Amino acid sequence: MEDNFGNYFNQTGKVAREYLETRLDLIKLQAAGKLSKALGLFFSLTMAFLLFFFVIVFLGMVVGFWIGEMTGSFTIGFGCAAGLFVVLFVIILLFRKQLIQRPLAKLLITELVDEITDHDEQSNHIHNQREREKPADPGYVPDEEATENTARG
Repeated sequence: MEDNFGNYFNQTGKVAREYLETRLDLIKLQAAGKLSKALGLFFSLTMAFLLFFFVIVFLGMVVGFWIGEMTGSFTIGFGCAAGLFVVLFVIILLFRKQLIQRPLAKLLITELVDEITDHDEQSNHIHNQREREKPADPGYVPDEEATENTARG
């Protein structure tokens, strides 16, 4: 009798240990998935900003040379280009919430909501499948129909 209890507790301990190890592996994989999504989003935004930066720098050089050729002085041309950058900087500074903060916040929220929705759909899929497997009660009549039939008849 004591051997049965000892064997039972020994097997239960092994199963519990395996469950905990599997659960830990699952948590690690989920964390790695979330981290990879976050890093992918971070690097794609970083690359977009770098590309935008280089485009702005080269456009500034083009504007500087163009105004310099028109005025005959590259100093005036690049001074005007620098003035355009200062105006652009002030506009971005004044409207940073509308131009930068809100769109980034919406992007991050959308990513998080999509991930939560995907997780909920996966977990609800099992529950919905069980509900579909249950046979419908053929004798069930909704309350509205029952009261309508008795009122008529």
